[in-house]
Amino acid sequence: MAEAAVPKVMISFIIACFKEGRVDGLEEALSILQLIRISPAETKLIFSDQYNHHIIESLTWVLGCEFRNHLTIKSHAVMVLKSVVENSKSSFLERLKPELFAQIMPLMRQDGGVTQEGLKAALRLLLHVCPWSRNRRKMIENGAVSTLLDLELGQLERRSTELVLGILFHLCSCADGRAQFLAHKGSIAAVTKRIMRVSAVADDRAILILLLMSRFSRTKIVSEEMLKVGVAAKLCMLLQNDCATYLKDKAMEILRLHSDVWKDSPDIDRNVLTRYIKGNTQSL
Repeated sequence: MAEAAVPKVMISFIIACFKEGRVDGLEEALSILQLIRISPAETKLIFSDQYNHHIIESLTWVLGCEFRNHLTIKSHAVMVLKSVVENSKSSFLERLKPELFAQIMPLMRQDGGVTQEGLKAALRLLLHVCPWSRNRRKMIENGAVSTLLDLELGQLERRSTELVLGILFHLCSCADGRAQFLAHKGSIAAVTKRIMRVSAVADDRAILILLLMSRFSRTKIVSEEMLKVGVAAKLCMLLQNDCATYLKDKAMEILRLHSDVWKDSPDIDRNVLTRYIKGNTQSL
């Protein structure tokens, strides 16, 4: 079917539905796009920057429509959006419209807004466009930080957690993103809980998020909150764990940055710190 240009026909049909404001046949068209395998050659023919604008605009419209079988339709729409984004050039991705993020965020907030595959596709899409500051700003303006933290407080599978933490790291590189992060009551606890419980990738991203908070948003209140939810204890455990040296160095930096508040805490294992510093010095 791919050789018969079916994918391009289905996408043209979706664009026509958007222009005419009709929804009949959308479910079938999106389902066909998900069922068939599109070859690399077909992908290059379909996804061009000039055409992608119309595809994204149409699929964004689909996400805002009401359907009887909304779970399937919107999940498939998000999956196609992810494919479009992954096959777009940088010059196109830095010009994405705010409406795209405004439609994606509510789907991740709603219980059952999309399937697990749809959720993972949405997270991959967001992570892919995070490197552009304009996209980060638009995501933050649409409440991405609190949405992602609420997701993380639920039951996510390993890969979804890695994606959430990766997006949060990018968003927390902005002052507004850090402000939203700290405004969420469960933010520090949610990130800390994932350290040494999910994967090495999750450890890396969680530590980087805490380091950003420690470098740029450190206050006595933040230091005390980190201590309260067990950040200091977790970092000392990580120093004893078999993980990358650079990660231990970042853990030590966080400990140093909060030392004025944490210095007398029973959560700080001074023997561990001494051993790590000594071993690190000998390796220089």
